[in-house]
Amino acid sequence: MQITNQTAAVVTGGASGLGEASARALADAGIKVAIFDLNAEKGEAIAKEIGGVFCNVNITDEDSVVAGFEKARAAHGQERVLVHCAQTSRGGKTVGKNRDTGGFKRFSTADYEYSILGILVASYRLASLSALGMAELEPLEDGERGVITLTASAAAQDAQVGQVGYGSAKAGVNGLALPMARDLMDLGIRVNSIMPGIFATPPMLGVPPKVLEVLSASVPFPKRLGKPSEFGSLVLELVRNSYFNGQNIRLDGAIRMPPR
Repeated sequence: MQITNQTAAVVTGGASGLGEASARALADAGIKVAIFDLNAEKGEAIAKEIGGVFCNVNITDEDSVVAGFEKARAAHGQERVLVHCAQTSRGGKTVGKNRDTGGFKRFSTADYEYSILGILVASYRLASLSALGMAELEPLEDGERGVITLTASAAAQDAQVGQVGYGSAKAGVNGLALPMARDLMDLGIRVNSIMPGIFATPPMLGVPPKVLEVLSASVPFPKRLGKPSEFGSLVLELVRNSYFNGQNIRLDGAIRMPPR
């Protein structure tokens, strides 16, 4: 996709981590960025720094998302780029020991549903609403109107113990990319997903230093956590390179997660 000073983007989760890195990479390329997040203080600050706009959005609420798109489009026009990084989920084993009773407990259906709604359903919500707006745009070269990048995870392919909700929801995100790309092919809208491995995001950097050392050593090469800027770089490449479509792309230093 050819980027101009009129190109607009929406980045969810743009107030921190992979979303923030994506917002910065797109803004540095000259794209007008709207940040969707619940952290108003951080989101407003980053939006001001990159010359964008902040929208207080709860990705699990349809009305909130619709209002966010309305605000973003009023400021920048219809987005040609959507990068969806925000998520909510819960962890737990399908069946595990209950330390309180000495028996067993189940990862509840409600907790599983929470993960599916916060990852998979939210991904469809953001992508489909963005595509609906993109469909009205004038086509660019090759008839392209827009590009959607979803965030899956290495856990989509090798989720660990306690990640039954998270892993299956992220696998579902991967499963969205190809059929959605085919649904939208006649409209010139591309869809891809990225599967990041272990990245140096705020939650990860909050674990004890010794744990970080072990995690870094587990990456085949380079032996370190991924840099959010490396995720942002790939996001920008997926915008620029129009032959990326319907892909699930691992970005993980060749790591394959063990069961635990």
